[in-house]
Amino acid sequence: MGVAEPAGQERILITGATSAIGGELALYYAKPGTELTLHGRNAAILEPLAERCRLAGAQVQTYQLDLRDLDALHACLSQCAAFDLVIVNAGMNIHVGPNGEPEAWEDTELLLDINVKASLRVVQSVLPAMRARGRGQIAFMSSLAAYFGLPTTPSYSASKAAVKAYGEGLRGWLAPEGIKVNVVMPGYVSSPMCDAMPGPKPFLWTPKKAARRIARGLKANKARISFPFPLNLGCWFLAVLPARVSVFILSKIGYDA
Repeated sequence: MGVAEPAGQERILITGATSAIGGELALYYAKPGTELTLHGRNAAILEPLAERCRLAGAQVQTYQLDLRDLDALHACLSQCAAFDLVIVNAGMNIHVGPNGEPEAWEDTELLLDINVKASLRVVQSVLPAMRARGRGQIAFMSSLAAYFGLPTTPSYSASKAAVKAYGEGLRGWLAPEGIKVNVVMPGYVSSPMCDAMPGPKPFLWTPKKAARRIARGLKANKARISFPFPLNLGCWFLAVLPARVSVFILSKIGYDA
């Protein structure tokens, strides 16, 4: 016989909790009756964030695992109690050089390890417990760049397209088992990573605003949580227009490499 879960107890895992959106999501969900498991690379940010969440009434544990160590990641998460919500948020970005220099292969490999391989490994590690209970929710952090690759950030765009497709595939597969899967597709959200990206940043949102939109979308179990609307619509059109037209448009608004 399994151990009964505390009434109303909600267990939430957030990877990349030291990022702008990840931190705001942690604070949003921090309340009495919530167990937060927060992952982040930067202890100087992670521990103060965890303390703020504890002050809000949540139980909190933190991890600083290297997401590239897929075996350690799997071993750690497989030992955790079943999560009600897993937000796969950890990620990084790289871009071409100011004079058209290509992305370094070492950087590309690191990006794919973190944005794609680690994201899939997190899900494969937490999914058996969710399937055993017949419930749970998984949110993937993709990007509006997943609709059509930006010339300035081709590897990042590719990684987010992979996550988008994977999440959409899982949603159809797991829905009959009571497991919800959502793909989050933000536009530009103020953060050090966003600031470092080349090109214009229209409709820039604050992390707090983005986190609230994401949380509402997850509660409503929206398949895609994409924002802001004008940029979402424009990026969607880039995907359906002939590629030559989309590339021309991007070059005219400052996204040429």
